[in-house]
Amino acid sequence: MSEGTPDGRSYQLSDYDFHLPDAQIAQHPAEPRDSARLLGIDRGTKRHSHHTIMDLPQLLPEGALLVVNDTQVVPARLRARKASGGRVELLLSSPLGGTHDRMDNHHALARSNKPLRVGHVLDIEGGGQAEVREVLGGGAVTVDLSGASSLAALLEQSGHVPLPPYIRGGRDDTDDKLQYQCTYATHPGAVAAPTAGLHLSERVLAALKDRGIERAAVTLHVGPGTFLPVRTENLRSHQVQAERFAIDERTARTLQMAKDTGRPIIAVGTTTTRVLETLGRDGIVAGTGWTDLTILPGHEFQLVSGLMSNFHLPRSSLLVLVSAFLGREPALAAYRVAVAAGYRFYSYGDATLML
Repeated sequence: MSEGTPDGRSYQLSDYDFHLPDAQIAQHPAEPRDSARLLGIDRGTKRHSHHTIMDLPQLLPEGALLVVNDTQVVPARLRARKASGGRVELLLSSPLGGTHDRMDNHHALARSNKPLRVGHVLDIEGGGQAEVREVLGGGAVTVDLSGASSLAALLEQSGHVPLPPYIRGGRDDTDDKLQYQCTYATHPGAVAAPTAGLHLSERVLAALKDRGIERAAVTLHVGPGTFLPVRTENLRSHQVQAERFAIDERTARTLQMAKDTGRPIIAVGTTTTRVLETLGRDGIVAGTGWTDLTILPGHEFQLVSGLMSNFHLPRSSLLVLVSAFLGREPALAAYRVAVAAGYRFYSYGDATLML
């Protein structure tokens, strides 16, 4: 550890690394989704226990409030060709929820063998065109789209599920439209799934309800920043990209009552955690907003007392968030246990439950 604090915290990215065999990167979800494994981690004793997602209702503390992110993934990846025949991939990144009628001036992350230039007209596979309107640098562009009556229609016609690159090189198939979506997804706008929630089947949700575990939802539209690596060794110099969130009146009241009465608040996923901790910092108020909260070691959690999360990439801001919640050494120790026990990792992999 090259930089730290007396209590063992580290703000060096290289201290959040672990070895993972490629064979343990899940290429498909568990079938059924609630058959995925669940590694329990006691925050007090640091002991581990091995379960499946179906055990979740019995593992949560009595009276717990389970908070999920109900964003819906949009098929925001477009594959296209230049007039020269060169392949281009566009991941739309402008706000997508509630703007499905707009076709012009969309931000996108572009992948192309040669840089795109203003005026390039791209033929989209499946139908439609994209004209490069502006080149912003760092692979970002703005494009004007055509070939359909609305953005929603174009994406339905030609869009692909925006899988991360470690799943089949980002190449989706027909099953991913259902599998890379939470069962309770309601509000379109995300370009990546809040993956901890992928495990929650209808029967698990029913079992949670039967046990008296209340569920509330926030909405955070996961943006393309989730695919971007941390580019600085000093974590205190890293800023997570801002993302939109919303909570309704019912959720705001439920959260405030849970906070006031000391009920355990269990976040499903790191996106939910960022919303909750933003509310804990700024006040629990219904409405919409943006969160740029970067959770680092030493963060004092205001609302979240338990966290269900998938296993994250090494040297990622998400692993740092988990380490802030659990402690760096306990988090990395849990990951080593999971690797040795053959758990499946990342978006389609297994999960952890930290209580």
